[in-house]
Amino acid sequence: MNKRRVVVTGVGALTPLGNDAETSWKNIISGISGIGPLTRINADDFPAKVAAELKDFNPEMFIERKDARKMDRFTQYAVTAALMAVQDANLTINETNAHRIGVWIGSGIGGMETFEKQFETFQKRGYRRVSPFFVPMMIPDMATGQVSIFLGAKGVNSCTVTACATGTNSIGDAFKVIQRGDADVMITGGSEAPITKMAVAGFCANTALSTNPDPKTASRPFDKNRNGFVMGEGAGILVLEELEHALSRGANIYAEIVGYGSTGDAYHITAPAPNGEGGMRAMKLAIEDGGLKPEEIDYINAHGTSTEYNDKYETAAIKEVFGEHAYKLAVSSTKSMTGHLLGAGGGVEAIFTIFAIRDSILPPTINYETPDPECDLDYVPNKARKKEINAAISNSLGFGGHNATITFKKYIK
Repeated sequence: MNKRRVVVTGVGALTPLGNDAETSWKNIISGISGIGPLTRINADDFPAKVAAELKDFNPEMFIERKDARKMDRFTQYAVTAALMAVQDANLTINETNAHRIGVWIGSGIGGMETFEKQFETFQKRGYRRVSPFFVPMMIPDMATGQVSIFLGAKGVNSCTVTACATGTNSIGDAFKVIQRGDADVMITGGSEAPITKMAVAGFCANTALSTNPDPKTASRPFDKNRNGFVMGEGAGILVLEELEHALSRGANIYAEIVGYGSTGDAYHITAPAPNGEGGMRAMKLAIEDGGLKPEEIDYINAHGTSTEYNDKYETAAIKEVFGEHAYKLAVSSTKSMTGHLLGAGGGVEAIFTIFAIRDSILPPTINYETPDPECDLDYVPNKARKKEINAAISNSLGFGGHNATITFKKYIK
């Protein structure tokens, strides 16, 4: 069976660096951090004092107040980013094409904020005062559900929940839907609003979060002095489209998505498999699926969380996949600036990978000061660098042993 070619024709993002994709990217290549003091909840209650929060986000710019009130924050983010992506793609959805346009958006933890607030209401006032919208606001698939309702997209409608691999798995799964012919367009990515009391408490309890109180230096992937990730929030949504469909309507094409790899560690609920064995296989699969050789990859947007084991084992996995070429390609972690957006990370980082290809520029890993002997690759330290990028991969690795990699290429007719 001939695989249909799939391209990216629209992007939309909300990140700690900006409330649209281009502003976020401009700040990324400028090496600006979106991390600041933890303000959404009381920082005095937690050892983690910093977070990567959205700034000046107003859902009512895109969603009517009465509708926004029936959504958890993660769904507001998803709907907003999806509307931006569809507008960017100049895509019109109507009765003639709605059944061939699908939505596949994931969230790692869903409506945690809604759950907390409604549980407090239940404890104080009983079940009768719990909102009738509680369940539909909380469940992770509601981002997909609401986006499809807002846009009128009636095709494949699904949701992936694979912790921090969610966004990348969602994009990869949506890519395969189009490639096999089940849809012509997919609106896909991830969304997350995890800066809540219980989510932060949980990640603090398992010592995953950085306790560095300095927002400027708390996220330092691959640096020897890293001590945990910084919680972030936002959404990254892409419009994927079958190539001939995109060409027929004169769509702008950012890049071509050509490969997807998804694996399981079968090892531990939170720790990555030794030497990144699962991530190594995901990268190999994504490169092979794209019909490429390892030496053809120019750039890796790494998972790069700023935790001890992730960064060390992801580096080991890259060396295993690429051999000597590992020292010739560029690897960077944009989480050094955005923090870790959990289920939204893969969506946002896919956009950054596409923009890196488009603009021939490598985004930096900021706060890289003290080399770690076990992390000895080219992490594009502290400053962006010009480089022609013909092919790149984006990695996401999640609790539960989920590993996902997607491969993008410069679009060539």
